[in-house]
Amino acid sequence: MAAKLQSLDEAPTLPMTGAAYLPGVAYDEMFAAGGDVRAHYAPLQSRMATLGASALADRQKTLERSFLLQGITFTVYGAGSATERIIPTDLFPRIIPAAEWARIESGLTQRLQALNMFLADIYGEQKILMDGVVPRELVLGAPSYRREMQNLYVPHKSYANVCGSDLIRGQDGEFAVLEDNLRVPSGVSYMLANRDAAKRTFPGTYREAGVRPVERYPDLLLATLKSMSADWRSDPQVVVLTPGVYNSAYYEHAYLARLMGVPLVEGRDLVVHDNMVYMRTTTGLRRVDVIYRRVDDDFIDPLTFRRDSSLGAAGLFNAYRAGNVVICNAPGTGVADDKAVYAFVPDIIRYYLGEDPILPNIETYLCREKSQLSHVLDNLDKLVVKAVGASGGYGMLVGPHASAQERADFADALKADPANYIAQPTIQLSTAPCLVDGRIEPRHVDLRPFILCGEKTIVTPGALTRVALKRGSLVVNSSQGGGSKDTWVLAEENGHHNGNGHGKGGPQ
Repeated sequence: MAAKLQSLDEAPTLPMTGAAYLPGVAYDEMFAAGGDVRAHYAPLQSRMATLGASALADRQKTLERSFLLQGITFTVYGAGSATERIIPTDLFPRIIPAAEWARIESGLTQRLQALNMFLADIYGEQKILMDGVVPRELVLGAPSYRREMQNLYVPHKSYANVCGSDLIRGQDGEFAVLEDNLRVPSGVSYMLANRDAAKRTFPGTYREAGVRPVERYPDLLLATLKSMSADWRSDPQVVVLTPGVYNSAYYEHAYLARLMGVPLVEGRDLVVHDNMVYMRTTTGLRRVDVIYRRVDDDFIDPLTFRRDSSLGAAGLFNAYRAGNVVICNAPGTGVADDKAVYAFVPDIIRYYLGEDPILPNIETYLCREKSQLSHVLDNLDKLVVKAVGASGGYGMLVGPHASAQERADFADALKADPANYIAQPTIQLSTAPCLVDGRIEPRHVDLRPFILCGEKTIVTPGALTRVALKRGSLVVNSSQGGGSKDTWVLAEENGHHNGNGHGKGGPQ
């Protein structure tokens, strides 16, 4: 059972502030149901107990100042205040035992392998559609499906080279996949920045815990990108394509380009001649072999996609079609992370791999189906409703937290365009300790690990833990008031490898 501490008297008290920590009904990452500290959190809890409120506040301020000086920011579109903000960051890391991580790693590897096979199939022979495993109209009618990708060669059949799947831990303590992000997933720079900050905040605890490193991610990303053109160029030129400084994730684009040691370019820096892509430099044109694009499909080439786009380069897709440049992730990958296609991922895994999913899906209702739409309309106060093509926490209704008017407006939208929406039960995300206004309180969290796939598949032994900093909120997106914290994946040999005593993420 998940933690159910009913009163302040029953709640475990952390001595540094005297603040009672009350996890509630959700599974708590640090405290077991009876209030005991989980074994893998014990060293951190011991360190936390030695720090007073002023010391914790000082460390939090130092962390935030470090982020500000480094320019670690994100953009909130339409915000009335300053466009650039530092992402709110909590100083307490989230800790995951090795046995739990092994299951996550296996599950994510399995999932991305099946999704890449799905993409190769729907842009090839379309066997899965002919066999009726996934509805044909669901795929071919999806806004993110690109007919231009049909029968094109993709090295290693690796359409999604960088994936950031979102995982949640439910009240039973088990991890499940909430959604897949295969288009231009962001957040890895915050994972790296949070790690740097956590090592400074709790240096001794970090060293003693046996945390697996994430610092090699830029090197692994560069190797993955280079492997996509290794069959025709021994030392390919990689660039990062950004929409520009006004993009919400521009900091990350520049950060990764710098750490990989490759140029950061905008569409105006690229020129296509005889189906070859070149970038403008101070010494003349230089050929480009691999483009790690952080620009959406619609905007990468005005000749093929949106004609009004100034973010891409004219003729880029023709060069890709000719096999003279690689675009990572491949155009059209978004159809595999469509929120309606998500409901069929377990069937996709069984179809291509002949295996049951290691990581389950969340129960999902497809509003395009009349019977399921009727159920959703009757239970809007209990469900989370999402637009299939939206992201960042936009186009979403959290039924239990919405007003009657908001639910009524969403009901009208569902009736007008049911195919554009899916619904899921409201899941009580697990909680983790956070420093909020000088008190240590539980906040809901999710987990975004990053998977690289080129010649081989690599799951980074760490993740971005996103935090819903508003009390009671289940929305973790930074654009909706969320923050982040470091994620410590423990190594086998550290002495706390099973942590919670069962190895599968279930409760104590």
